[in-house]
Amino acid sequence: MYRLRQSGWLRAIALLAAVLAARGSATSQTQYVITNDDPGVSFYTVSQGGLLTLQQQVQIGGFGTVAGFFGANRLNMLDGGGQQCVFASIPSAGEISGIVISTLTVGGTASGSPTDNGAANGIGLASNTQYLYASFSSSNTIGTFAIQPGCDLSFINDVSAAGLAGGQIDGMTIHGNIMITTFTDGSIESFDISTGIPLANGDEQYSTATLTSQDATYPNSIDVTSDGHYAIFGDTSTLQVVEVSDISSGKLTPTIVYTAKKNISSSNVMLSPDETVLYVVNTQGATVSALYFDKTTGKLTTGCTSKQIRGESADWSYLGAMGLIAQTGNGGGLYVAEFGTPSGIAMVTLASSGGKCSLQEVPQSPFADPNSQGLLSIGTFPPRSS
Repeated sequence: MYRLRQSGWLRAIALLAAVLAARGSATSQTQYVITNDDPGVSFYTVSQGGLLTLQQQVQIGGFGTVAGFFGANRLNMLDGGGQQCVFASIPSAGEISGIVISTLTVGGTASGSPTDNGAANGIGLASNTQYLYASFSSSNTIGTFAIQPGCDLSFINDVSAAGLAGGQIDGMTIHGNIMITTFTDGSIESFDISTGIPLANGDEQYSTATLTSQDATYPNSIDVTSDGHYAIFGDTSTLQVVEVSDISSGKLTPTIVYTAKKNISSSNVMLSPDETVLYVVNTQGATVSALYFDKTTGKLTTGCTSKQIRGESADWSYLGAMGLIAQTGNGGGLYVAEFGTPSGIAMVTLASSGGKCSLQEVPQSPFADPNSQGLLSIGTFPPRSS
């Protein structure tokens, strides 16, 4: 009897030790800001103050595509299903590589069907723990890949996807069993991915802003609230235009439009971890903005806008995708891709109190990305939980 009790006690101690070890491993996990340099993927370590140091570049092939849509993120982070991976698209080769975070080595590379093509404007990526989805902009197709052990991929199938007026596929995101896409003609559409392969929900429509502006604006990037209630679109426009659709029914509904005349374009958007702030990269206006977001009602209210990010025209032409400085609270601000030759990463911090906020570029910004001649896509690892 004593031996049984002792054995149980020892097992309990062993289990506790394993739990503590796992917590310690999670706490000490290296944080990265990651860039798709096309070709190659660069990994930057993050210091306690959020400053970046280039650690290494992982070669993934290709010969470079210095162009593309703002909303098509060419990087996707997986932290789940027992795997930690970075997936990066290579538009020039029509391929997608999976990189193992723990070793910073390529786990595998896959391509879609012979007709899948994203060479002109990029291949956007989105994933859950089972499947990776790739939007091939030139062929207007969405490829489905099974995620294999070791961050490898296996191609399953592709489906056609185009705007109501034949627009090219642009942004893409998934949440639960719904995939949402944007197209360059102002169309938006959702798909059911409960079986893995995207199946159109029959809700394709022009966004409200596209209709009311007579095609002067169109949705580009997309984010979705963690409860799946609202889809938020950042538009390419001569103004700052953000649109919100209630998707609680599992389908898109007509968008509600929010505009700000003093900012130019709003092609990239991202919610803060606590969903109190919507970050907006004014891709052609050289600023970033923060709007206050009510996740219960889906309403946006005025927040703040930064001064112009340093180096516009002299060092870079456009701002691209963003990554959060912190994965908790309001995110603490942004890392923002600078499309230049070579490129850089801007760091802009957020201070918020009493319904007021400010955005400030740090003195050390930008951080050089010498490996990129046209940076559009960046991400952070671990990623924001969705």
